[in-house]
Amino acid sequence: MKVHIWFALRIVLATTIFFAISAFAQSPATAPGPIPPALLNAHSVFVSNAGSDSGLFPEPFTGDPDRPYSEFYGLLKSSNAFTLAPDPSQADLVLELQLTAPAGPTRGSKQLGAADPVPMFRLVVYDRPSHFILWTETQSIEIALLQKTHDRNFDSALDALFNRFLQVAGKPPVTANTSH
Repeated sequence: MKVHIWFALRIVLATTIFFAISAFAQSPATAPGPIPPALLNAHSVFVSNAGSDSGLFPEPFTGDPDRPYSEFYGLLKSSNAFTLAPDPSQADLVLELQLTAPAGPTRGSKQLGAADPVPMFRLVVYDRPSHFILWTETQSIEIALLQKTHDRNFDSALDALFNRFLQVAGKPPVTANTSH
């Protein structure tokens, strides 16, 4: 009988230790931080074109350096998620969109990373009254061999960035539209 009690106590002790370790492993650092109320309560936005790095148009992407801004603005307009302000002074938020092509880490003039740029979108959300950055999102554009695939990846990345912004702002996502 003592053997059975001792065995049962060992199982209870092992189970207790397992659950204690599991609870300890879930640190509070994994909990998401709060989304600024100014972002969640915004009704109007102004879209700022922060430009595109050189060497991305007309290859590998078709169009011109204003393509990211024009397509993002079109997504916002068709979503009806926000009122589009014609001037930043009339908006709750200012959205700054930029297409960058970082080349990777360098040391002096020597390239340490990939030699070709890996394009990405960068969306910075400013609180218009305070001029503080509320949120920043980036979205990489997958590398491709054909220009048609580059353009499809461009559209997919822009859609993903747009829907992530809507999610953070507490708005419902829109269905992907690859025919920008």
